[in-house]
Amino acid sequence: MHNHFNGLKTAALFGAIFTLLLLVGYALGGSMFMWIFGLFGVGMTAYTYWNSDKLAIKAMRAVPADPQQFPQMYRIVQELSQRAHQPMPKLFVSPTAAPNAFATGRNPEHAAVCCTEGILQLLDERELRGVLGHELMHVYNRDILTGSVAGAIAGIISSVASIGLWFGGRDRNPIAAIAVALLAPVAAMVIQMAISRTREYDADEDGASLTGDPLALASALRKLETGVQNAPLEPTPELQNASHMMIANPFRARDVSTFFSTHPPMAERIARLEGMAGGPRLH
Repeated sequence: MHNHFNGLKTAALFGAIFTLLLLVGYALGGSMFMWIFGLFGVGMTAYTYWNSDKLAIKAMRAVPADPQQFPQMYRIVQELSQRAHQPMPKLFVSPTAAPNAFATGRNPEHAAVCCTEGILQLLDERELRGVLGHELMHVYNRDILTGSVAGAIAGIISSVASIGLWFGGRDRNPIAAIAVALLAPVAAMVIQMAISRTREYDADEDGASLTGDPLALASALRKLETGVQNAPLEPTPELQNASHMMIANPFRARDVSTFFSTHPPMAERIARLEGMAGGPRLH
């Protein structure tokens, strides 16, 4: 799998975003600030990673899924977890009509999978199985760690670039300090978005391999693209921080430009899945 070398791309992007963090520290305060920012980045990343499940679940106002109320969801996740020889994650349902799903948690032993009421109503069982396979692979591929690191460091870069401008950066090199304060946050965001998109491709491919049915996920993504536009979420700060975990961008297309999108274009994801199947589309 991973025909598109996404693992290598992610490693390179991580190197780029951490290097950017160190350069911001050096440009604004010299070598001492560079290492202080580096250590601060590690600390904030650890906190975000450890609490990623609580933060995302809270943002979506999700509650534990009742096995009797959502037997289909339980049955599918239990089957796929056993197939992957992994522990059963906790299941949650978010009371929102916006169709979406996400997985979170620091490892398979502390994982959670959440579906919105909207996606449970929109998809048939085969399509839901494709979506849940995708979400489980985010857990198994340790994508929660990947997203937490990228998001935490990008946030730190944005904060320290602004703070550093007023505490010492202007005295060292005013032009460089202003340039860093303006450009570093944008560069960090672009790198974060690129990391998120590569992980979505991997989860699509590996999830389709887990279920053995790439056309089911392709069909689900096609429905989700329309469903999200009909029932989008408001891009609040809490939801923006959690949006990279979701299988589909939860906001209106006009609210998030393609350049800064955390998700690859749906048409490309669908085309790759159909290419895996080598057969006709699922209708």
